[in-house]
Amino acid sequence: MKKVLIMLVVIVASATSTFAMNPAKTELFNKLNNERVFSGLMKYLDTNSEQEKDLKFVFESTKTKIKNAEMKNDEKAYDNAIIFNLANARYLLSTAQYRKYLTVLNLSLSNDNTDDLYFVEK
Repeated sequence: MKKVLIMLVVIVASATSTFAMNPAKTELFNKLNNERVFSGLMKYLDTNSEQEKDLKFVFESTKTKIKNAEMKNDEKAYDNAIIFNLANARYLLSTAQYRKYLTVLNLSLSNDNTDDLYFVEK
């Protein structure tokens, strides 16, 4: 149990350092609220309707928290918004779904191209 907790703390800490307050990077969280992107992400993660409803709320709340942090230029509030998103996604999704979610976030940020963020059905 200790190993799992330590691993989760390391993942969250490294993820928040990846998301330094940068409007180009935060565009990713705005895109997650786009209906087409959200729908594709939910299909990719294979979520049920309850998870989908809860994640929609989490994504909308994250977007609001990030906008407020950017308006105040408050990096701590910004980090808390990202942690809020990751922690709630971790709680709502299964381990496999959460890994897929982190992969999507990391690949999107690595490619630095959120304009083309979409999911193709198989």
